[in-house]
Order: sequence, then C-alpha cells, then structure tokens
Amino acid sequence: MPWTSSLSVGVSIIDNQHKALFEKAEKLFEAGKNKQAKEYIGELLRFLDDYTKKHFADEEKYMLSIRYPGYDEQKRAHTTFIAKLEKLRKDFTESGGNILVILGANQMMIDWLTIHISKMDKKIGEFAKSRLSSEHH
Repeated sequence: MPWTSSLSVGVSIIDNQHKALFEKAEKLFEAGKNKQAKEYIGELLRFLDDYTKKHFADEEKYMLSIRYPGYDEQKRAHTTFIAKLEKLRKDFTESGGNILVILGANQMMIDWLTIHISKMDKKIGEFAKSRLSSEHH
C-alpha cells in the first residue's frame, strides 16, 4: 500500500505527515509477512499515539484557518480514530500481542489510509484550491 500522488491532499504539511503514516503501515504489513508483527505492533501503537495527536491537531488548525465547512465531520472522525487506537493499545497490552489485535490494527490502518485520506482529507485540499482560485478572480 504505497502512498501515491492520487492520495495527495495538495497541502504539503498534511501530505508529508500522511507519507510518514504510510511508511509505518508498510512496515507493519512487512512485519506481518515476516511473522514479526508482534514485535512491531507495540512500536507502531506508540508511534500512532504521538503521530495522531500532532497530525490531527495540525490538520484541524489548517481546516479552521481556511474555514473548512467539513471541520466537524473531520473532528468526529479524528476523535473516533483516537478512541479506536486507545482500545487497540489496551487490547494489545492485555492480550500480550494476540493475533486478533494485530489483524485489527492492520484493518484499522487500511481503512483509515484508504477511506479517510482518499475521501475526507482530499476534500480539504479541494476546498482550499477552490478558495484560492475564487480569491484570485
């Protein structure tokens, strides 16, 4: 699941943060193939904890700065993701790295990377572009 330009939001700070997330996801899938997911997932969950707090805050700040109309929906999606992440971390710790938790992490990453970024985040970029072009006319 490489990051491709079709996933670009067109806002460099957001795109660069998304690329970092894709790199981590790739590593998770690789680790899974090499039967090392258990070792890697703890690291991934710690990374995601820091990453999501910073990335979502940056994205939300940007949306507010351009008066993005879909802000509330995005904010809800971010809150839901953080809650899922918390649950995953708890399950992982309690289960000692159960395979179901690993599969859950894989699925969550895939859903987020494909659905959220390609659908929701791209709309931010489209809105920003349309705003810029209407300001220049």
